Amino acid sequence: MTTFPTARAVRTTPEGLLWEPSERWVRGRTGDTTVVDSRHPVLVWEPALPVPQYAFPREEVREDLLRPAKNPPMGAHSGSRIFYDLEVDGELLENAAWTFPADDLAGHIAFEWFRRSGKGLDHWYEEEEEIFIHPRDPHKRVDAIPSSRHVRVEIAGTVVADTRRPVLLFETGLPVRYYIPGEDVRLDLLVPTEHGTGCPYKGTAEYWSWRDGAGVPPHVVWSYPDPLPAVGVIKGLLAFYNEAVDITVDGERLERPVTPFTKALST
Repeated sequence: MTTFPTARAVRTTPEGLLWEPSERWVRGRTGDTTVVDSRHPVLVWEPALPVPQYAFPREEVREDLLRPAKNPPMGAHSGSRIFYDLEVDGELLENAAWTFPADDLAGHIAFEWFRRSGKGLDHWYEEEEEIFIHPRDPHKRVDAIPSSRHVRVEIAGTVVADTRRPVLLFETGLPVRYYIPGEDVRLDLLVPTEHGTGCPYKGTAEYWSWRDGAGVPPHVVWSYPDPLPAVGVIKGLLAFYNEAVDITVDGERLERPVTPFTKALST
């Protein structure tokens, strides 16, 4: 029988994992089959990953759907001890689940999220709200605040946006993002793309590229047409990667920050 921790404190394992109990009711499904139904999940942070993952007590997982992995990956998920394939309605999802190599997390199983890794469970819920990509980090804040600052954006020396009514989005660990009304953006200089991303804090984004292309990474502008309620004020506004454009705020040009997105934008 698994012992359910109750203290709300982050713990560290000898293997370098951080973990913390959560009081959220979490469910994970593939198709119409509920594979996880847990009221005692734990959040786990791996050393090489900036976002948390959930792990669940075995008794709150459909273990009858798990099979020992036929081709377990080497060195994945902090050198996890055991990997499982998931079989649902005759379909086998390889390496969809695993156990962490830590005594503290013995008796818990973690799962891949399809919209993050391209495999695993494809629908996740906290209480009655569907969540995407990965669990939300309880130690991270995302605040979207309307402002009257003067924000000007230049791409390759051309002013592409100029506004005094931005919404500033403050997200722990990232630079401020400046969301600008479409009326204050030179949309004629941008080209919509097929690219899209999902964020557990903001929703699903659509993207634009710089029309001239040369020297500017693709998908440099994005917008959330239907954001999550907590950041509803950014609905339909456009933001630019500070890492790849020049932004001036109240007359002060900002330095281009180095972030986890910098490398991807330079390739």
